[in-house]
Amino acid sequence: MKTLSALIGAAALFGGVQLFHGGSVESAAEEATPSNTYRLVANGDEDACAVTRGASVSDGLSLLTVASNCRRLLPGIEQAKFWRDGQDGTVAFSANGIDPIVTFAVADGDGYESYAPTLPLLSLAADGNLKSGD
Repeated sequence: MKTLSALIGAAALFGGVQLFHGGSVESAAEEATPSNTYRLVANGDEDACAVTRGASVSDGLSLLTVASNCRRLLPGIEQAKFWRDGQDGTVAFSANGIDPIVTFAVADGDGYESYAPTLPLLSLAADGNLKSGD
């Protein structure tokens, strides 16, 4: 009888969780929004800096925060204020939302690799552990 009571209690608890979560049980990690912090690295160096994609301004255009130490990787990139998603999957950083300072294409793995300017080669990958001041 104790086993039956335990099963009924467990079923009631599971049903309550289902109701509370709108019919789906997901982990806290799955419910969290994806990271908007990215790690920018030049030529595979260990020196890296953080860029953070902010709020959407318009279709495909978002605010961008670039850590001041990113200028060590590409002088002038610290002036970028906008992230633009291209229809072809590219990403461009610009100061005015139009003229790119650097443009990235989707990399073979996760993230992006720069192709304009050609040097230095920059890689951009999501990194929830890097703070914007790094």
